[in-house]
Amino acid sequence: MNILIACEESGTVRRAFNVMGHNAKSCDILPSADHSENHIQGDIQDVDLSEFDLMIAHPPCTFMCNSGVSWLHKDPKRWDELRYANEFFNYLWKSEIKHICIENPIPHKYALLPRYDQLIQPWQFGHGETKATCLWLKNLPQLKPTNIVDGREQRLHKLPPSKDRAKIRSRTYQGIAKAMAEQWGDLLVTLGENGN
Repeated sequence: MNILIACEESGTVRRAFNVMGHNAKSCDILPSADHSENHIQGDIQDVDLSEFDLMIAHPPCTFMCNSGVSWLHKDPKRWDELRYANEFFNYLWKSEIKHICIENPIPHKYALLPRYDQLIQPWQFGHGETKATCLWLKNLPQLKPTNIVDGREQRLHKLPPSKDRAKIRSRTYQGIAKAMAEQWGDLLVTLGENGN
């Protein structure tokens, strides 16, 4: 299956699908952290989406997430950024790709996003940490937890300031990437074999 991982520079989700035998490519305006040939550096809006069976997208969340809502009232310029973020989210959601997952933190009410379909936590997939993550799903089932573990640490929230803090905080946990690849990859293969 042809898989597109939008707005991913780390390659975590792309590699999980590649390991399962899928033709997965990531796309981001940043170069790939692993220097992969399966990475498209550029704007996702310039990519021909018609060749992909599944897209998992991680659009920038800075202006839409609940944790940053107070900044909207401190900096009026952020409202314009929020409008652009909404438009970008809708561009991805309304694309012609049949199977779509958009992943983002819990949004605030001003984001005007559709209701998310699932809320997952890293501790459901083998990582003893908390990071509430919303999934908007189109023609995909909810992810089933694969390895519920103890520990409820907010490690990413407590990271000290650094130039890479946002990049580190946005990376998908390996256990979640593996679950996506195994569960949704198998589903797409089954659907493809049945001619759907």
